[in-house]
Amino acid sequence: MLLPDKHIKLGESLLGLGSFALEVLEKPKTIDNLWAEFREVENTEKFPAYHSFENFVLAVDFLFFIGAIVEQENGSLVKCA
Repeated sequence: MLLPDKHIKLGESLLGLGSFALEVLEKPKTIDNLWAEFREVENTEKFPAYHSFENFVLAVDFLFFIGAIVEQENGSLVKCA
């Protein structure tokens, strides 16, 4: 479920969910703000898949792991350059 394959579409994978989070992270945001933005576009043409909050947290954890985002002192998330 981390990566898309023959049976899992990109939007259904954690990699696809993480790419959405990176796309909307233009300025520092909390994970709650990111989740709210995802809920607005979930199951629409922009993001045609359903994910639970647990999957969303796993996708954000993956982004931390690969160094794509960091956490600021106030708890907000920032995209790395």
